[in-house]
Amino acid sequence: MLIKNQFDVAEPLDKVWEFFGNVPQVAACLPGAALTEDLGGDSYGGTVGIRMGPVKLQFDGKATIVERDDATKRMVIDASGSDQKGRGQAAMMITARLASTGSGTKVDLDQDLQLSGAAAQYGRGMIQDVTTVLMGQFATNMQHRIAALERGESLDGVKTASASGLSIGLKATGMALMRVFRRFFLPYQPARG
Repeated sequence: MLIKNQFDVAEPLDKVWEFFGNVPQVAACLPGAALTEDLGGDSYGGTVGIRMGPVKLQFDGKATIVERDDATKRMVIDASGSDQKGRGQAAMMITARLASTGSGTKVDLDQDLQLSGAAAQYGRGMIQDVTTVLMGQFATNMQHRIAALERGESLDGVKTASASGLSIGLKATGMALMRVFRRFFLPYQPARG
């Protein structure tokens, strides 16, 4: 399934692109992710934990940067992993495109996600909502870390938003309810004159 997300970072394009090139820093921004080893050749091992409803999955996996174009500010990452308890697998091809927006940067992320096992039981809407919440937290964390680097601060003390199962679940449920509301109630608004 293809999931598209977009967010803005209030930092110049070159600064955000440089940050994207530092995989350990990027991994630190993703709630629930931990980089465990540098495998060399732009490949990294790590873990990603996510909760969807009553199911908590912890994936061990690998991510490899398969394409990096400094001229167009485009990066492609191939990531895959297996749940530590054998309840499923995930594979994702992530394409990031960065573009200048005046003083800031727009980040477009396309995530081609393939799931099997326990995570595959959730519908596209729920998976997209959870991904949107995580990408919002990712963007906030990235903004904080880039700003800390600009101020010359150590990144060890930078607070990041976490992947609280309850928080993600509530936000994703709210998004789903708004979709239902828009679909069923907005078409029936009385005409204003």
